[in-house]
Amino acid sequence: MKKKCIVIVGPTGVGKTRLSIFLAKRLNSQIISADSMQIYKYMDIGTAKVEPKYQKEIKHHLIDIVEPDENFNVEQFQSLCIEKIEEISSKNKIPIIVGGTGLYINSITHKLEFNTVKSDEKLRYELEDIAESQGNQKLHEILEDIDTESANKIHMNNVRRVIRAIEVYKLTGHKFSEINDKFDHYNDDYDFYIIGLNDDRHILYERINQRVDEMIGEGFMAECKYIYEMTDENSQSIQAIGYREAFMYLNNEISFKDMVSLMKKNSRKYAKRQLTWFRQDERIHWMNLEDFKKFEDIEQICLENVKEWLYDKR
Repeated sequence: MKKKCIVIVGPTGVGKTRLSIFLAKRLNSQIISADSMQIYKYMDIGTAKVEPKYQKEIKHHLIDIVEPDENFNVEQFQSLCIEKIEEISSKNKIPIIVGGTGLYINSITHKLEFNTVKSDEKLRYELEDIAESQGNQKLHEILEDIDTESANKIHMNNVRRVIRAIEVYKLTGHKFSEINDKFDHYNDDYDFYIIGLNDDRHILYERINQRVDEMIGEGFMAECKYIYEMTDENSQSIQAIGYREAFMYLNNEISFKDMVSLMKKNSRKYAKRQLTWFRQDERIHWMNLEDFKKFEDIEQICLENVKEWLYDKR
């Protein structure tokens, strides 16, 4: 029988952490973080790490495992995450993978093989930004210039796939159409139950704006100054939304007001990209917060559905 694994995805600020803790307490579970920035030590406020009191109640994995001046990639995450899934399962507990980093999630839920072509997060972010600021057609035109065959096969609205095709060419010099890439193949080594959380866009964006204000009030700038002393401009960790803008302010490149505004804007754009990414997985059981009076209703429905899946009552 395949090992079972729960996955919770969705945009930033939608309630993934809350749902994961609720389920973990009731399902004898442990949680694996799939956040590309929560892996870094000391970066607590800006990455919205789960509070220490909850980490004491529920075992969390892959949080605070890398120094801010060290690099970390999706291949390393995949290896460690699979190791943790096996470890948790061996204790007769259910792993719950939680996160908003699409590539990290897909490295587990899909058959991604990194012994052929690795990923470059900085390049991926730049390409995502082109799609966001100039449109999907512009991104697709870039692909058409370098790999006509792939461009003919991949629709311009399949942004994730277009980005991957461009990325492969940029990193290897070989066309995506020439490489046996398994990016769209689901991983059937495990039995996944994937929950997706979403909310009305305006409500979500307002929550994101409020979250930025709360971060500032909780001492985010002091945290940034501490990280600033430990890293340099080439450090992967400072590419995180929030820190990147804060470092611009610390370097006197922008005003404090502009920093806060940019943090909110980029966080909203990131949430939009997250949804675009996850919506392409047909296995996800979506729960829209706007359809429920309170979050507790979502928690109960998810618990009931997961129990049915766990015990094969369907």
